[in-house]
Amino acid sequence: MSITIKSSGISAQIRSLGAQLTSIQNTDGLEYLWQGDAQHWSGQAPVLFPIVGTIRNGKTEIEGKTYEMKRHGFARNMEFQLLEQQEDRAVFSLRANEETRKMYPFDFELQIIYRVEGCRLTNEYVVINHDGRQMPFVVGGHPAFNCPITAGENFEDYVVEFEKEETADCPSVNMSTGLIDFGNCRRVLDGERAIPMRHDVFYKDALIFDSLKSRKVKLYSKKSGKGVEMDFPGFDYLGVWSAANDGPFVALEPWTGCATCEDEDDVMEHKRNMTKLQPGEKFSVAFSVTLL
Repeated sequence: MSITIKSSGISAQIRSLGAQLTSIQNTDGLEYLWQGDAQHWSGQAPVLFPIVGTIRNGKTEIEGKTYEMKRHGFARNMEFQLLEQQEDRAVFSLRANEETRKMYPFDFELQIIYRVEGCRLTNEYVVINHDGRQMPFVVGGHPAFNCPITAGENFEDYVVEFEKEETADCPSVNMSTGLIDFGNCRRVLDGERAIPMRHDVFYKDALIFDSLKSRKVKLYSKKSGKGVEMDFPGFDYLGVWSAANDGPFVALEPWTGCATCEDEDDVMEHKRNMTKLQPGEKFSVAFSVTLL
């Protein structure tokens, strides 16, 4: 099932499988969201829950038992229920079931709320702990945007620009295991705001930022000015990624936590920035995308 929500300046299409965005267009029909292909990356904007990235050997320990989870968790491959649909708003829900409990033994609910207003799309994650015990999780977004967005431009015409000057050291990613090594960092920004886009920036996987002052980031063309601005308050991490095979897109990824790190064990509760939700509690975090 797929639905569409609209405002005066934007339309967004979402499918119930993974509650994933499949289209973001302006009123002229210009497509901003990467449409996915098998050659570069078949995804578009998966929802990452209850982990982000990779866990060591695809396994994690929860309450003394070992569970297996694929990269980015299971929500992106699950069918969500449509709870509410209005012209400018939609609410999707995933509740724990027999299949999820084999990977993650908690009675959770994950609601994905999409809202549009003017040229802005807001994407809110609401996690509810229906269990009688503390529930650890990470949640994040992975929307990829066409780069270039308009005909006649190139990948290199684009830039990722932060709202503030940043000095940032990004950790390396083990390309074979997906684990993050914060003991091996490289300086990406040195009192600067902008990262010019080149495909080789992503040949060693994503740029992972964990201490940004900025709460806004833009991906836009220096020629046409077309692009997106993302507001991501409440997220401690931001990933900037494109496929190492010269994919014509850039993903801006706000996360509450990150993949397993080289210096961590495999206990889920021990992971960096793990949110630990108490019984009956609700957690909410949101990011927005404004079309430029």
